[in-house]
Amino acid sequence: MFRKDLITLLFDNPLRLSEIARLYDVPLKEVLDDVKHLRKTLKQSAYRLDITPAECRKCSFVFSTEKLSKPSKCPQCRSTWLEEPVVQIIET
Repeated sequence: MFRKDLITLLFDNPLRLSEIARLYDVPLKEVLDDVKHLRKTLKQSAYRLDITPAECRKCSFVFSTEKLSKPSKCPQCRSTWLEEPVVQIIET
């Protein structure tokens, strides 16, 4: 049920995973697992998961779009001042 809600919630509505977890009052790990599953599911549809990757606010290092969870440290400057990745569903 939650994965179906994610599709309507994220369609043209960019959100961070922590915002989704707060909105549904579920653990962040559960949201992360559901979004990973959703990414695989959407590959066979006319929609796709658009990810704005995590970014270091200090040195502007951009993480891979494969990394959905918030990183703990920047590999370049070791700062912990990081921006969470943002996800949304867009039509292809």
